[in-house]
Amino acid sequence: MRKLLFLSLSLFSFNAYVLADDVQDPFEEINQVTFAVNETLDNAIAKPIAIVYGDITPSFIQNRVTRFFKNLAEIDTFINQALQGKPKLAFQDFGRFTINSTIGLFGLFDVATGMGLEAHEEDFGQTLGVWGVPSGPYIMLPVIGPSNARDLMSRPISSFLSGTFAMTDTDVRLALTALDALETRERYLDFEAMIQGDRYTFVKDAYIQSRDYEISDGESDEDDFLEDLDDFLIDD
Repeated sequence: MRKLLFLSLSLFSFNAYVLADDVQDPFEEINQVTFAVNETLDNAIAKPIAIVYGDITPSFIQNRVTRFFKNLAEIDTFINQALQGKPKLAFQDFGRFTINSTIGLFGLFDVATGMGLEAHEEDFGQTLGVWGVPSGPYIMLPVIGPSNARDLMSRPISSFLSGTFAMTDTDVRLALTALDALETRERYLDFEAMIQGDRYTFVKDAYIQSRDYEISDGESDEDDFLEDLDDFLIDD
């Protein structure tokens, strides 16, 4: 699972080029209510647990957990690279998954990067964007967080392509999904102070910017730090 449980995408809004008024938000009233509920749940449950996880778990172990889930996400990535008509990158990302799943001990270590295979992140929502499907209205989903009509439509496919979907043991699958959400939430604790002004608007703008950036494969006017975000968050 690559998306944050709540506010991860707010990181991308340092140089905002999407204004809130330009974003399709016909459901703003209900979105605002959902956002407030999400914030309440986050502050009451997810955030405190993430803080405890970060305090008691050694950074080496945290990084191994991060790498494990990033490796599972390679499945979604290389399939969508192929669907987007990028066979070379699809083959490269398949190679990353194979190498890190074997030599890297089920993805606990990123051996592939050291071999010159750069990491990418793709999902079916990005594929739909590349195919020309419009984003549609902005939607704030309960618990999950910011989305839009296109990404909402893509979620079943991305879920099917996730590494945890194929696991037959329901308890194991749910446990891994919860751990993924917890690990992701903890990684972004230090960045909440960057949210400025109205939180709802900030997160909305950040989400739209980040998705546009991902669909265009970084071909935008965004800061260079976007490309280094994962390296910054995972300090091996």
